Amino acid sequence: MPGHTDKAFERDLQTLRDKLLAMGARAEAMIAESVLCLAERDSRLGKHVIASDAEVNRLEVEVDDLCRRVLALRQPAASDLRFITTALKIVTDLERVGDLAVNIAERAIDLNDAQPMPIYGDLPHLAQLAQTQLKDSLDAFVAGDAAKAEALLGRDELLDALFLKLFNDLLQLMMEDSKHVRRATNLVFVAKHLERIGDHALNIAEMVIYMVRGTDVRHPLSRELHRAHAS
Repeated sequence: MPGHTDKAFERDLQTLRDKLLAMGARAEAMIAESVLCLAERDSRLGKHVIASDAEVNRLEVEVDDLCRRVLALRQPAASDLRFITTALKIVTDLERVGDLAVNIAERAIDLNDAQPMPIYGDLPHLAQLAQTQLKDSLDAFVAGDAAKAEALLGRDELLDALFLKLFNDLLQLMMEDSKHVRRATNLVFVAKHLERIGDHALNIAEMVIYMVRGTDVRHPLSRELHRAHAS
């Protein structure tokens, strides 16, 4: 981000960036802890995730307030305006990621209180994909790297395909033995929450492209037009 002659404005933008990064780091940690809660049957981790949601919510309010204040007092234009509008979008996605991590933790705690059940090999892989997708989208935001963000747009299909496979496997398990229904249903919800985290990471990547290039690629037609223009 280029320097500003208005030092107060520059400090506001840096503070906004720092708060977004802190929120992103907390959301990433919550995902990791919620999955570990399930994998290691450690409900203490799940309870920590649930408690951490308050910090994410606090940061969301602080980012929103700061964005509104900067828009009202500084009247930013061009790249600065895109940065602030991107922040307003990203903060919403990160807050939802935090909520989804809490949902996973709650399901994991419920599973930990029941008899152990084999965790399908695709679930850790799905969790890893979701976490990596979120991390890479935030890295693209930090670096202002539209090319890295664009590379994420096609990766969501792999995550969706893995979720569908896992869903079908768990459905088959429930059909074969009704005693697995409750636990398998919880795992389906965990998988769905992870798939949704991937969607929010995709939203962040799309907003990074808008922030850097001023191009809206949130819809398939917009993406095709963008690619045609870039070529």
